[in-house]
Amino acid sequence: MKRYVLLFALAACGPDETISAFGSGDDYVLRELNGAPVNTQITLNISDTGQISGQAPCNSYTANQLVPYPWFEIGPVMATRRACPELALESRYFETLAAMTLAEISGPVLILSNDADDSLVFQSP
Repeated sequence: MKRYVLLFALAACGPDETISAFGSGDDYVLRELNGAPVNTQITLNISDTGQISGQAPCNSYTANQLVPYPWFEIGPVMATRRACPELALESRYFETLAAMTLAEISGPVLILSNDADDSLVFQSP
């Protein structure tokens, strides 16, 4: 029994394999949504607690990141409920964000993508 406890304790001390380990504290600005340039300010922040958050065109949002890097899966997006002229873009962003399955961080660039060729390209300012 003690051996299992020791193994569990050692496993818990392993390196952080979440996206937070690679992009924690970084603020990213959305530059492209499915290959099209985005001219509206949309941000994403990766926290060291395994959450993402940001500001969409109308509302601030947060969600839990559920899988280890380089995979990407978030829980339900929780957002404030303000309306604005860019609400359609915000809805498309949230839908695309929820469909992402892979993350790649290279320097100041974060690319989220999936097997359906959807993508979100972010860059640190």
